[in-house]
Amino acid sequence: MNETKDLLDRIKEGIQEKKGKNIVIADLTDIEDTICNYFIICNGNSPSQVMAITESIKDYVRETAGVKPLAIDGTKNAQWVAMDYNDIIAHIFLPEQRDFYNLEHLWADAKLTRIPDLD
Repeated sequence: MNETKDLLDRIKEGIQEKKGKNIVIADLTDIEDTICNYFIICNGNSPSQVMAITESIKDYVRETAGVKPLAIDGTKNAQWVAMDYNDIIAHIFLPEQRDFYNLEHLWADAKLTRIPDLD
């Protein structure tokens, strides 16, 4: 469990490194039949920022924890990128896509932790 919390922190730091905003951690551990234990959700203001955040997470987590994502989807149009770290899936959205898919509402039973933006 501590490894998962450590990985969450490293993903969060990778997001913050590239000024990702509105970071929310959704704890899915008490919900049955989920694909993972945590979502970490954030947004970037442009497709290039979404890609920069994606690369930052990938590089930072690999350098500091020696962990690579199992899969990364969505890089083609960079409106919603999902990074699969087994127990954790990181979602990097453009604001419009985040509002449209509204994962926080979809997983309303999850315990949500909002991380203040670094400014």
